[in-house]
Amino acid sequence: MTTAMVGFDRAEAVKEFDETKAGVKGLVDSGITALPPIFHHPNPHLSPAASHLSIPTVDLSLPRSIVVDHIRSASKEWGFFQIVNHGIPLSAIENTISAIRSFHELPADVRSQHYTRGFVGGVSYSSNVDLFKAGAASWRDTVQIAMAPVRPEVDRIPEVCRAETLAWDEHVKEITREVMGLMCEGLGVDTKRIEEMSCLEARMMVCHYYPPCPEPDRTLGIVDHTDPSVLTVLIQDLIGGLQVKKEENGEEVWVDVKPIPGALVINVGDLLQIISNDTYKSVKHRVVANSQEEARVSIGIFYNPAKRGELELYGPLPELISSEKPAVYRNFTMSEFMTTYFSKELRSKFTVEQFKL
Repeated sequence: MTTAMVGFDRAEAVKEFDETKAGVKGLVDSGITALPPIFHHPNPHLSPAASHLSIPTVDLSLPRSIVVDHIRSASKEWGFFQIVNHGIPLSAIENTISAIRSFHELPADVRSQHYTRGFVGGVSYSSNVDLFKAGAASWRDTVQIAMAPVRPEVDRIPEVCRAETLAWDEHVKEITREVMGLMCEGLGVDTKRIEEMSCLEARMMVCHYYPPCPEPDRTLGIVDHTDPSVLTVLIQDLIGGLQVKKEENGEEVWVDVKPIPGALVINVGDLLQIISNDTYKSVKHRVVANSQEEARVSIGIFYNPAKRGELELYGPLPELISSEKPAVYRNFTMSEFMTTYFSKELRSKFTVEQFKL
């Protein structure tokens, strides 16, 4: 059975699912044993991950020059890396993950009170942000909290995860400032260059919950995509499922981002690829549907410029443009950039391509 079958009204089925306000977790709680048709991906492309490859791990306790070299290389060749010895206590990571899990596992009648597709007071809880736009839904539910530049209405954040998410935002901001400085050094520009562009000041926390899936080979947790942000900083539990696309010997393969207790996953976003004039790469990544018995949780914070006036233009840093390496992209406002991003399905690298010269 597929979503293309005669008589199936996908629009109506999506509407009915959304109106339950119970998300994918509600379907699991109902005891379903087969995937509803709206979640059928016609070709999930679930080829096995390349077991001989792993994304780089950067130890921040090493001498700074070595750390800069490792981050530069990882950002150019992979667009992804994990950092360890970053100074954030393991307990802070575990508490944040546990709090998000607790929210998603509240009774459906309690969770549903928070369910909304719009941001109310800077907070949203729903299933699939592109549910009504995508050709197929993915197997996840999400809490989003707009942490800055405008602080969320604290009472709108579910109480069970309120203190933990607010504290996590502060923890990550400081380590992101350090990582941005290291990445600037890798580009050969002033260590404060990206921070001075207000790129620490617009922060969106996205808390994903991937319940066990009855037919994981028929859907995905998140389709392959790139992030529009400057940087994304993510924590994940030990279940795994995040994969990164890598080119090897002329072929594209998927590589598991294997969970490391206490590590932070850093990935280059589309904006940083543009700002770095293609030195750093924003790469496609996805999450496979959860085949484990326990739900998977991940929490990402997306960093973007807060300066969004019509006179604030973004594009390749002038310091990185020369006759040998001319600008690859034109300048644009953040309004134009974000409008372009949200005009498409998640599965696309459309955004970056639109701004190429």
